[in-house]
Amino acid sequence: MSDDAEDAPIGFRYAEQYTPPPPQRVSDVAITTHEHVFEVDPRLMERWVLQQEFPNWDSLRIMNSRGDHLAWMHRHFAATVVTGSELLAEVDAEDGDA
Repeated sequence: MSDDAEDAPIGFRYAEQYTPPPPQRVSDVAITTHEHVFEVDPRLMERWVLQQEFPNWDSLRIMNSRGDHLAWMHRHFAATVVTGSELLAEVDAEDGDA
């Protein structure tokens, strides 16, 4: 190993990896940091759930793989797949009967 390699800066930069872009408010309870990554405003959860810091690349990895994970879960555990709109219609129908 040459002396040049020992003097090179370390590739990991904590602030760059662990500081997400500034959050943008989406609703009263939701924020978004990365494009298409929506999350409950952490301030609303701090009382009940210990908040963990994720590196930015891991948040994006999780977000990008959630479709594959959901498809795997459906293949292995779901006899049928019910859409959110079907559930809401069922709830609305029950509310109408009350």
